[in-house]
Amino acid sequence: MMRNPRWARYWPTHVVLRIATLGNLGSLKAPGTWGSAAGVLLYVVLFYQLNGIFGMLFILGACYFAIGICGEAEKRMKKVDPGEIVLDEVVAMPICYLGLKPFMAEGHTPLILVSGFVVFRIFDILKPFGIKRLQRYYGGFGVVIDDVVAAIATCLVLNLGRRLWLGF
Repeated sequence: MMRNPRWARYWPTHVVLRIATLGNLGSLKAPGTWGSAAGVLLYVVLFYQLNGIFGMLFILGACYFAIGICGEAEKRMKKVDPGEIVLDEVVAMPICYLGLKPFMAEGHTPLILVSGFVVFRIFDILKPFGIKRLQRYYGGFGVVIDDVVAAIATCLVLNLGRRLWLGF
């Protein structure tokens, strides 16, 4: 069994919940969709600027942070993977666009961003390919891992689609 990181235990409840729900974003209708949109914004503003190893370190660090915060928020809300927690979608979205930066640089950014958003939401909602089983993991890891795997599946679909449809 995987344990939640201990560092988040010492943070005040209002801080943990505000971060996990991105303020009031988690209380809106369809919070996962809003969290995913915030993740696209995170990609555009921050991740797109990073290259190679820095991008991967950012993703790993963001996922570790989300596991700690989401796991602690889950405990304090006394719910299992509540919909109000949207930090997991936010940190997963940049994964969707791995390997697509050169294609975006050629002027296809809006197409890729929208396609990634739509495909990710489909995978996140339907949870195919055994993604649903990943939610059984304990705590923050269970909250985050299904979104990360949905993002990896989205990345594969986008990269494969780009190569098959456009031939490069």
